[in-house]
Amino acid sequence: MINSHHAARAGKIRYAVVGLGHIAQSAVLPGFTNAHKNSILSALVSDDPVKLRELSHAYKVPHTFSYDEYEDCLLSGEVDAVYIALPNSMHREYAVRAAEARVHVLCEKPLAVDEEECHEIIEACAENHVKLMTAYRLHFERANLEAIELLEAGALGEPRIFNSVCSMQIKEGNTRLKKRLGGGTLYDIGIYCINASRYLFRAEPQEVVAFSANNEERRFREIDEMTSAILRFPGERLASFTTSFGAAETSVFEVIGTRGRLRLVQAYEHSEPMTMEITVEGRTRQRSYPQRDQFGPELLYFSDCILNHQEPEPSGLEGLLDVHIVRSLYESAERGMPVKLDDLRRRRRPNLRQEIHRPPAPHRPHIHARAPTR
Repeated sequence: MINSHHAARAGKIRYAVVGLGHIAQSAVLPGFTNAHKNSILSALVSDDPVKLRELSHAYKVPHTFSYDEYEDCLLSGEVDAVYIALPNSMHREYAVRAAEARVHVLCEKPLAVDEEECHEIIEACAENHVKLMTAYRLHFERANLEAIELLEAGALGEPRIFNSVCSMQIKEGNTRLKKRLGGGTLYDIGIYCINASRYLFRAEPQEVVAFSANNEERRFREIDEMTSAILRFPGERLASFTTSFGAAETSVFEVIGTRGRLRLVQAYEHSEPMTMEITVEGRTRQRSYPQRDQFGPELLYFSDCILNHQEPEPSGLEGLLDVHIVRSLYESAERGMPVKLDDLRRRRRPNLRQEIHRPPAPHRPHIHARAPTR
């Protein structure tokens, strides 16, 4: 069993980052610079020896492990928590193995590729008394949290409509395009739209319908090129969105109420400033939000939860709910009919008190894969 008492006494949680792909290099590793108050980057896990050597040197990380040495990492006594940044299909295995070693789990979204795997992660963490958090970075980001507060305060009247577009161009060979690795637009970027509609409406959808489209380019031979979805919420409210891996980069959502509308541009981005436009009864005002680090705050929050024995707000259940919706949307697209959702209730939701502000993390060079990785 991992002994984290020394770290807890020092007020710092020691992390292993598992998987050194784009998100780990561009955001997670730099985020530790802004999380030094209670978080230490102690180990790296990858099957690429070049990445391990160069990134451990760049970040002064004392311990490195291959995937075959993952158990050694967990039992080394050098880590208290893992940040899992692996392809989606690998989340369940590496999260469950960490939990069974009594190591806390911070896992990138989606939590897993289906509901059964999500339940396995949740149950393993509960049985072994370790914390589990799904890495919803926007639950700590001010623009999204202020949008929630404005809606709760009635600034737009009664919120009735949510719509969103999230798109980008993904090149051939990217793991997001591989079905066996859990690829697909809904798993990768649609999950932002789903999660936003839930935290803005403060409710869970009851029924969904979706259509997928594919222009038959070779890169989309395994997954959807784009998907459009409609979610029916209690109170006869509707949320709609479109996701695409074959269109110009766009990241925006809009909420329309009985008195006004709110639009957030670059709503889901972590490397761009955001702009909020609020129009109420014909009068429009704008708010700007400079770029900030969104990953350091995740680490700070999760470490605090571990040190203070508190349950994280973006929990395993939060991850499960979104995966259930993703799976139901793909089922709808395949069957050509609406799908009713299980009645899963959420007790806690993000609010402005969770905001943690940190400046942009320092840029570090990106090390491209030079060996086969899982």
